[in-house]
Amino acid sequence: MTANKYTIPHGSLIGFMSNKVKTSGGINLAQGIPGFQPPAALTKILSEIATEPFHQYAPGIGNVQLRAQILERYRKNIAVDDNNLLITNGATEALSLIFHYINTITPEPFSAMAMSPVYESYRHLPSFYNRLFIEYSFDQNNPINFGNLEQTIQENNTKVLFVGSPGNPFGFVFSKRELMHLQTVCERNKCFLILDAVYHELYYEIKPEFPIETITPYLFYVDSFSKLFSITGWRIGYFMTHECHTQAIRNIHDYTGLCASSILQEALTQYIELSDFGQAYVNELRKKLCENYIKISESIKKLDFTVPQARGGYFVWAKLPEKFTDGFKFAIDLYDNTGVAVVPGIHFTKHGTQFIRINIARESDEIELGLKKISEFVLEK
Repeated sequence: MTANKYTIPHGSLIGFMSNKVKTSGGINLAQGIPGFQPPAALTKILSEIATEPFHQYAPGIGNVQLRAQILERYRKNIAVDDNNLLITNGATEALSLIFHYINTITPEPFSAMAMSPVYESYRHLPSFYNRLFIEYSFDQNNPINFGNLEQTIQENNTKVLFVGSPGNPFGFVFSKRELMHLQTVCERNKCFLILDAVYHELYYEIKPEFPIETITPYLFYVDSFSKLFSITGWRIGYFMTHECHTQAIRNIHDYTGLCASSILQEALTQYIELSDFGQAYVNELRKKLCENYIKISESIKKLDFTVPQARGGYFVWAKLPEKFTDGFKFAIDLYDNTGVAVVPGIHFTKHGTQFIRINIARESDEIELGLKKISEFVLEK
C-alpha cells in the first residue's frame, strides 16, 4: 500500500523537506543553510595551513588564541574571563551540554520553556530527558506580560527558559530592557535563562543593543561562527557561563564532544586576527539578508501571505493565504509541483498549521527563481 504523502513523518521537518532537495534536486529554502560562500580570506588560510601540524586534538576548552579573541571582543560589553568560556562543536552542542548539565543538578521534576514559535532544539532537548516542555505564546506586537510569564514559570516549576534573539523561525528581537527583565524573573525563580544569540550580528536595519550586562549563575549565553561566516559545516560554537558551572560542564564536554575541530579553529583564529573579526564580510552578509528579507516579504504579501515584521535572522515566517489551510500539505505540494522546499510551521508551534518558514540566506538569483515558482504555484491553486 502506498503511504499517504500528507502523513507527517517522525523527526525533523526541516531535515525532511531539505532532504527532498538533497536527494532529488530543487531549491532549498527549507534548512538554514547559507547559499553564500565563506570569506575568501578564511578559506585561503584553511588551504594554506592544511599541511601544517593542526590535525590532532585541540585543547578541550578551545584554541587558546581563539578563546582570547572571543573574550577580547566580548569584554567591550561585559566582564568575562577565561573561566567563563567554552568552545564547542557548534551552538547545538552548547545547548545540549547546558541542558544535560542542568538536568544532572536538578533531580526533582521540572519543565523547560521557550517563546512561540519554537526552534526545534529547544522543544526536543527536554523530551530526551523526560522533562516537560512548555510553549509560551505572546503577542509580539505588544509588551511582554512579565507577570503572566512569571506565573507560568512558577506553576510549571520551569527551570530552563530558552530565548533566541533574533529568533528562529521568527526573527523577533528582544530589547535589552526586555532581556534584562527576563533575566531578573529567571533569577528570582531560580530558572536558568539560555540566551541563544547566534543571529545577534545578523540584524536587518537597527543594531540591537548588547543584550546582557553580567554573566550570572542563572544565565548561559550561546553564540557561534556558523551563520556569521557562512560555515555551518565547520561546527564551531561557544558559550559563556558563570564560573560556578564551568568545571562541571567542561568535564561533561571532555567525555562527549571532547573538542571542536583543531584545524578549523586555527583557520578562524588567523582570519579573525587579520580581518577585525570578519567585519567587512559580516556587513555585506547583513546587507544581503536585509535585501532578501524585504524582497521575499513584499513579494509574498502580494500573494496574500501575512508576514509579521522580523528584525533579523535567516528566515521569513509567513502565514499562508486564506485558501490554504494546511501548511504541511502546502509544503509537500509546493515541492512536488515546483521543486521549492520550505518548512511547515507546525514544526515550530502547535499554532503554526497555516504558517511556513522560508530561508532567506541564499543568493539573489536563487531567491528570484524560488519566488517565481511560489507565485506560479499559489496563483494556479
